Amino acid sequence: MYNTHVKQTEQKQQKMESNEATTSKSFSKKKGKTKKVKRKVKPDEAPVQEMDQAEGEETEMKPVSGACFPPTFSVSEIKNKQRRHSMFLKLKEEKRKQKLELKKKKKKERKVLGDKAPPKEVPKTIENQRIYDETTVNPEDEEVAFDEGTDEFSAYFNRLTNPKVLITTSDRPRGRTVRFCEQLATVIPHAHVYYRRGLALKRVIPQCVSRGFTYLMVINEDRKVPNGLVLCHLPDGPTAHFKVSNVRLRKEMKRRGKDPTEHVPEVILNNFTTRLGHSIGRMFAALFPHDPQFVGRQVATFHNQRDFIFFRFHRYIFKNEKKVGIQELGPRFTLKLRSLQKGTFDSKFGEYEWVHKRHEMDSSRRKFHL
Repeated sequence: MYNTHVKQTEQKQQKMESNEATTSKSFSKKKGKTKKVKRKVKPDEAPVQEMDQAEGEETEMKPVSGACFPPTFSVSEIKNKQRRHSMFLKLKEEKRKQKLELKKKKKKERKVLGDKAPPKEVPKTIENQRIYDETTVNPEDEEVAFDEGTDEFSAYFNRLTNPKVLITTSDRPRGRTVRFCEQLATVIPHAHVYYRRGLALKRVIPQCVSRGFTYLMVINEDRKVPNGLVLCHLPDGPTAHFKVSNVRLRKEMKRRGKDPTEHVPEVILNNFTTRLGHSIGRMFAALFPHDPQFVGRQVATFHNQRDFIFFRFHRYIFKNEKKVGIQELGPRFTLKLRSLQKGTFDSKFGEYEWVHKRHEMDSSRRKFHL
């Protein structure tokens, strides 16, 4: 009995050892198979991998000169201020060069085509997209001609009066304002500068009328800088109030010519198209004598653009039959009309023809009043 039991236990142990050996062999075989298995590539991913390989080969062949940016890159994404500024300047220079090349190319094409060249495209600007104003003046209109013949400036345009201008300032003017007045007196013939001495304008106006002045010009200042101009036509008005900005005296200008001579300058009035602009233009024209002296070759320009009136004073010279050279003499400044008042200056009881109301009138950028 004992011997048979021992034999049975030995047989069981042998079977267990053989089973363990077979399982270990099968596991090793499976492990080897897993090492040899490769990931199957999907058909969608195959061309992407080929493109990546091609790009890698190209980058190996050609060394990259600078930093590569994505196609949707913008300069504002650069955090460093100095690098951002330098990149912006580079991009700006590249755009300028491209624009010049395109311009030269078009010029050559137009030269080759000659008369068959297509007409130049007119660029869209705020001026030519301007909203039509009902008060735009037609020079041939009989009503406009009648108004011009009976308005306050008719005596000047009928050569019944000669202009004589008094220029003064606000109380206690500073040096810059005084120099500005003195330089204006050299631009406008028959202009005289007088100090205010604390007198009210209502007391100044009767004295001007009694002494034969046709204009009173008052230069106001703020923080030692000229910032306002009151132009009063005598004896019956009207009175215009302007904001003054961008004043540059003769010493502050580059490449300016010699001081102007005493010759009467020519007057150019640009782009005063509406009824209001027409009356403002006539007011500026009446500042200067009727007959300019062409020997002096001096021109005073009042150019209206987007309701800003730019004043420039030049001397010109004819280089040949086609070319003319100009030289700015100064001063220069910009005016913006604030109000137009009937009659002489009266801040309390005066009747206003036109007042600039910014929030109501400046609702559209394409709407102009002069």
